[in-house]
Amino acid sequence: MKKIQSKWGRVEVKNKMESKTKPNPELETGDAQELTHQLPTNSSPTNYLHSSFPLLSFCFLSFSTVYHRKKEQLNLIKVSAKMSSSPKEPNVITCKAMVAWEAGKELVMEEVQVSPPQPHEIRVKVVCTSLCRTDITAWESQAIFPRIFGHEASGIVESVGKGVTEFVEGDHVLTVFTGECKTCKHCASGKSNMCQVLGLERRGVMHSDEGTRFSIKGKPVYHYCAVSSFSEYTVVHSGCAVKVSPHAPLEKICLLSCGLAAGLGAAWNVADISKGSTVVIFGLGTVGLAVAQGAKLRGASQIIGVDTNPQKYEKAKVFGVTEFLNPEDCKEPIQQVIKRITGGGTDYSFECIGDTGMVATALQSCCDGWGLTVTLGVPKMKPEIAAHYSAFISGRTLKGSLFGGWKPKSDLPSLVEKYMNEEIQVDEFITHNLPFEDINEAFSLMREGKCLRCVIHMPK
Repeated sequence: MKKIQSKWGRVEVKNKMESKTKPNPELETGDAQELTHQLPTNSSPTNYLHSSFPLLSFCFLSFSTVYHRKKEQLNLIKVSAKMSSSPKEPNVITCKAMVAWEAGKELVMEEVQVSPPQPHEIRVKVVCTSLCRTDITAWESQAIFPRIFGHEASGIVESVGKGVTEFVEGDHVLTVFTGECKTCKHCASGKSNMCQVLGLERRGVMHSDEGTRFSIKGKPVYHYCAVSSFSEYTVVHSGCAVKVSPHAPLEKICLLSCGLAAGLGAAWNVADISKGSTVVIFGLGTVGLAVAQGAKLRGASQIIGVDTNPQKYEKAKVFGVTEFLNPEDCKEPIQQVIKRITGGGTDYSFECIGDTGMVATALQSCCDGWGLTVTLGVPKMKPEIAAHYSAFISGRTLKGSLFGGWKPKSDLPSLVEKYMNEEIQVDEFITHNLPFEDINEAFSLMREGKCLRCVIHMPK
């Protein structure tokens, strides 16, 4: 007995030339199986195969036609699904924001309209924002109102404008008050973080078109540092946002978008503190204590903290401060005390108060020859610095620091990673957690010196 295999089934040809088909169990009932139900019994194997070709060809052509029709229908379904799932143009959002109407007056909860992001911008749903001393300084002294303050924040991308390729909806981000375009002279130099395109914005508008994205009843509400995080939603330039790991807790890492990073960077990038060195820090707020932490991690042997609030000393020990000085308790100028207990002055001194008069004191507190003073504070008044020329002739150096020298988009992800690996302290800076509606309480706590960082939690 000979056996012949075809794609429709198995054909057995017996000695008496009788043949029948045993259907392939893989085939379901239908036209294909019916075609092979009965085959001729009075033909030779060769004649039988020849006579079967037209039937098999017809079946193949029928199957091919059905297949291609189904394929076309499937492609149409895919195209339709793709079109229906394409992102819609973002609309105006109405949300809650804490608006400052006058200098020094309490913020007011208002309904604001937030425009869609323009080209190269993103709209962010703010998750957490923390109060920075700079917010208070601007709120007390500047004249641009109505305004939404806040710049130290974390959130989730809600929508993106045209030309944005780095971010998609759902990305976790930190907002930053100074951006990184990566193409200007400063960004390309490797020597500076002073972006010429997305630098510190002081006029209350956006970088791209000098307009606002907030309004109340059609009237503009101004931005702060092109961030304005005291709002449930905000719009920022894509160069002023940093994508971070979705596993990092947004209620903690928001501190890394300003003060904490500024202090660490001043110690590591600007001063480049060396092991075994001596350090003095004027002002033990978040920035000053972040400097202390950076000095401790670099192996400084002596870290002196100077502040008029004695309650800060115990907290300062946590971050590495070894000695505490209160100028109000000293019978001689504080710089003389520091020189005496360090044998001629410290290797490094940091001014973290925002008092230009204290810059000269910090400069006199470091040693001759190589003493380095770094100023980080933002002054409320008297922005000019006065110092005797002899301080510089004797070899001292005065340097300024913006955001600790960090390039935000390039460098902040590494700081977040250090936090996730428990290499730096962040949680210990958070002294209060408050709901959004209690933000004025955070202002009071900071003005009274009763907090380090108040984290404001947005409604979920």
